[in-house]
Amino acid sequence: MFKRIAQTAGFTGLLAALLLTVLQSFWVAPLILQAETYEKAPASEVQPHEHSDGAMAAHVHDAQAWEPEDGWQRVLSTTGGNLVVAVGFALMLAALYTLRAPGRTAEGALWGLAGFAVFVLAPTLGLPPELPGTAAADLTQRQFWWISAAASTAVALALLVFAHHWMLKVLAAAILLVPHVIGAPQPLIHSSLAPEALESQFKIASLLTNAVFWVAMGLISAWLFRRKNPELNAAGLSHAA
Repeated sequence: MFKRIAQTAGFTGLLAALLLTVLQSFWVAPLILQAETYEKAPASEVQPHEHSDGAMAAHVHDAQAWEPEDGWQRVLSTTGGNLVVAVGFALMLAALYTLRAPGRTAEGALWGLAGFAVFVLAPTLGLPPELPGTAAADLTQRQFWWISAAASTAVALALLVFAHHWMLKVLAAAILLVPHVIGAPQPLIHSSLAPEALESQFKIASLLTNAVFWVAMGLISAWLFRRKNPELNAAGLSHAA
């Protein structure tokens, strides 16, 4: 069983990470590079905008901090990071399949959408993707809220899908709303060096690329898991018949 999970997660993570890197290279990365031109430009040439009343929050940049250069270094760094994340998520999906195996490969898309809702959509409602040069709240507070939002969404979805008693479904709705009622930590002043139009494009690009990534990962993992389980394929054929 462990070998089956590891093989499914390894191949799924590799394929999904490569897909995500391609999507990011053509859509997300150009927006980040464009935002970095505002972040690195002299202060006299940049007109930062605010999203609320108050003084402009300072943007501090560490001149000594290492960052990958444009080109192969950036692509390689992005691919490596995507691979680690994708394999981790794929391990989680494969482990869940051992508890409730997908009856058809197409069901993997539903698992992928659930992962997208838990790890992307729900946290994004409070902490949307940010371009370089955007003011942000304390990192630890944001991480804690992100984990809380993802965990509550996962528990709520599990109860909504698998629980039968209506009271549990009501509880699921309450659990789902708790982190959003509390609210994500926010900076004192919402400010950004990049134009608002660029911010909007980046948020849309991030959401759509992650949606494609999760659906693809769900489909690939379900297909590989069923392929390594002849019993599931036999059951699917008999069910279709």
